[in-house]
Amino acid sequence: MQKYDIIVIGTGSGGLSIGLTMHTLGFRVLFIEQDEGNVGGECLNSGCVPSKALIHVSRLVHGARQAGAFGLTPGPVDFDKVKAYIRDRQDIIRGHENAGYYRGMGIDVVVGTARFADAATVTANGERYSAPRIVVATGSEPVRLDVPGSEDIPYFDNQNFFQIPQLPRRLLVVGGGPIGLEIGQALRRLGSEVTVVYSNDRILGKDAPEASQILLDRLRAEGIVFHPQSKVLFFPTTDTAVIENQAKARQEVPFDAVLVAIGRRVRLEGLHPENAGIEVRDGKIVVDEYLRTTNKRVYVIGDASGTLYFSHAAELQASVMANNFFSPLKRKINYDHFSWVTFTDPEVATFGLSEPQLRERKVRYQKLVKNFDDDDRAVIEDYQYGKLLVYAQGNAILGGTMIAPNAGEMIQELILANSSGLTLKHLFNKTYPYPTASRVNKLLVLDKYLADLKPWMKRGLKLLYGVV
Repeated sequence: MQKYDIIVIGTGSGGLSIGLTMHTLGFRVLFIEQDEGNVGGECLNSGCVPSKALIHVSRLVHGARQAGAFGLTPGPVDFDKVKAYIRDRQDIIRGHENAGYYRGMGIDVVVGTARFADAATVTANGERYSAPRIVVATGSEPVRLDVPGSEDIPYFDNQNFFQIPQLPRRLLVVGGGPIGLEIGQALRRLGSEVTVVYSNDRILGKDAPEASQILLDRLRAEGIVFHPQSKVLFFPTTDTAVIENQAKARQEVPFDAVLVAIGRRVRLEGLHPENAGIEVRDGKIVVDEYLRTTNKRVYVIGDASGTLYFSHAAELQASVMANNFFSPLKRKINYDHFSWVTFTDPEVATFGLSEPQLRERKVRYQKLVKNFDDDDRAVIEDYQYGKLLVYAQGNAILGGTMIAPNAGEMIQELILANSSGLTLKHLFNKTYPYPTASRVNKLLVLDKYLADLKPWMKRGLKLLYGVV
């Protein structure tokens, strides 16, 4: 039996966040990772890093094509060079996210399948390990599209998409969420014909409907074909899908590759949580508000928690977990100030409480809307279609959504205000360098204050000014 201060099962964003924190604080940490090639987790190997590198290249290509209006004539895309760039970016980050690097730091890393032996013991490769606290960070995996013929087609999800051998002439995307839209737009810009089939009535169902509609219009303008409230019934051939819409009308869609992005499921295979008295319900580990399982010495972090499938959600969870390891004042996990960005072009950035959440909680709020049609920076850079939505209660900022190029950066001060108790007044009192893009945040507040001016207020100002 080898004993540690903490055992972390999995080395994705969640496992690394809490494991490296504990190591930095002087505790003896053991990482157990099933596959050494998975160190860094989904984000590095098949998620955020390769997809954002792909998006970066596609934006450069798209920009070059748009520059045709000014006399530039771009050539064809070399897809092998695109893939090489993605691998190169991954390798740079992998230089400090690999088993050897962590071992060099003094952290033990075991490569093998972790299995609970009892409430305090984990086995891997025939060895037994114990610790006062064990953290499950096994991540998640894509839900598979299980329809007839799916086993015979060129089937991709985010786990294997970045090994695709060549740029498909026709790409069928199943799913209207962030993964499918980001990759779908990127490949459209690189030259693929892209069709998106999704079951909901709109894309990006967790973001504001106004932003979803703007994005849909922009993507359609780039030539992407959308089939809402539709599903794939079967694949009659290796290059054809039969889809059906809400009215039961069927249609054949040709393709050369299929990207499936219809959701994620928690990865628990081989773990045997029942041996440790850990309850699993509906394929997810039961976790309380402190991220503890029904075995109070075992915690869950990251995608394995089955809540928010974002790398930065794991960072939030790690901060709560570390606090509760040491402080008598325990923190409950709270996602009321959480934010996320869909890295399409334009980007969609959302933070805080949504309008449905505010209604459900019966919170009184005012919906502030700022269109970008009269914003000088939007005029200069041709994104007057942009929009900012903020939900406010008095001067308090409760949540909101922005759609614009670089919205994920422009919205950061609103996220800070929401999470730190800053108000609309703080934004109003800030002087923004002209013509910065984030100046639109102040313009929204200015519009609100002007709309709130009552006639008696204007009369009072005239009186103070000396005008009768």
